[in-house]
Amino acid sequence: MPEGDTIYRTARTLRRALLGSQVTVWETTVPQLRGQEHRLVGQTVTEVEPRGKHLLIWFAPARLALHSHMRMTGSWHLYRPGQRWRKPARLARVVLEVPEWTAVCFAAPICEVLSRAQVDRHPSLTALGPDALASTTDLAEARRRLDLRAGWAIGEALLDQRVLAGVGNVYKNEVLFIHRVDPWRRVGEVPPAVRDALLATAERLLKTNVRPGTTARITTTGGGGSGNRVAVYGKARRPCPRCGTPIRLAAQGSQGRQTYWCPRCQAPGPSRTGVARGGP
Repeated sequence: MPEGDTIYRTARTLRRALLGSQVTVWETTVPQLRGQEHRLVGQTVTEVEPRGKHLLIWFAPARLALHSHMRMTGSWHLYRPGQRWRKPARLARVVLEVPEWTAVCFAAPICEVLSRAQVDRHPSLTALGPDALASTTDLAEARRRLDLRAGWAIGEALLDQRVLAGVGNVYKNEVLFIHRVDPWRRVGEVPPAVRDALLATAERLLKTNVRPGTTARITTTGGGGSGNRVAVYGKARRPCPRCGTPIRLAAQGSQGRQTYWCPRCQAPGPSRTGVARGGP
């Protein structure tokens, strides 16, 4: 699933291509969106807005938004007119053309056209926690929401978009490693200062990775060069960069999210068994 920084960069790329342009072609394979051409063709793109892992493309004067969520499979691509697509056309959910660009949303499970009022009361959007990539992130509110999940495993709570929107599985794994926290430890057993540090580090890393010119994901190790700069994510059975103990991998939560950790640096807390499960 794309993390918040990926959606932010996608929005920035789409904004540069689409902002201020009129829609000339609208096509969709989403049954609920068929017949919407009259509402969108001729409209002007006024904003491309990321909200956590959600993306909204706004149109005027109709005050409509195309809301998409990538989940595990979706992606947005940009092409010049006539350019060959990098994915099969059968995977295209929405095709949005302006005079100089074609924007294609591939394989996104959620694509819907909403009015401003519908956006303002959309259950998934209104439930989001503070956005880690907003210009100012309310970490105190994120901490309050995290504390409400005292019985959850911290690894599950950090993925709950109602706590801090934009944090995904890579960042969950990395910030827990940075702060030496067992992913299965109950939120209520994590020291308050460490809870604050987890949220602050997630915000810092996400914002670092959307700076203009940043091409590599910078997480634990930092520095220049290419490729993912991660300590534990995707490194099962490889030595821990701190102590050399083999990194472990297990599925966590109702969605079975891949969780990587060092069993020595992130020693199990007292509640490794019987930890409350998080919500969907």
